[in-house]
Amino acid sequence: MLKIAKLTDYGTLLMSTLALEPAAVLNAQELAARSHVAGPTVAKLLKMLVKGGLVESTRGAHGGYRLARSADAITVADVVSALEGPIAITACALHGGGCTIEGSCTSRSNWRLIDDAVRQALSAVTLAQMAVPRASPVTRVKAAVPLHSMSLSTE
Repeated sequence: MLKIAKLTDYGTLLMSTLALEPAAVLNAQELAARSHVAGPTVAKLLKMLVKGGLVESTRGAHGGYRLARSADAITVADVVSALEGPIAITACALHGGGCTIEGSCTSRSNWRLIDDAVRQALSAVTLAQMAVPRASPVTRVKAAVPLHSMSLSTE
């Protein structure tokens, strides 16, 4: 299974929470309460997101965190890169030298192609889009086709 780390999932949730109120400065406890992510995890993620340049922190009695730029200018790829490092499906697609079969491998260029596609997909979705809840495809289909108009005949 190919999946992002749980911390990255939680980090995207925190960023989406900040995106819902872009003018607000929220402290770690407020973010934990709003996102339902544990306080220590929120603190760890905020430190990483500040270091990655996606979140700004303000000290003081009214301090807290906010997005470093607009939610439309931050992509999911930015968040993944800040929390996990460069986006790559395999290590050799990013850089060479770590594999014993590198000289005879026929898959490396294809993995680079796949990496580019994944990176492009993550770059195409903004934080502003992630902050908007979407109905599941099943919900959308049900809403689009009223039950009374469906026919269950077997003719």
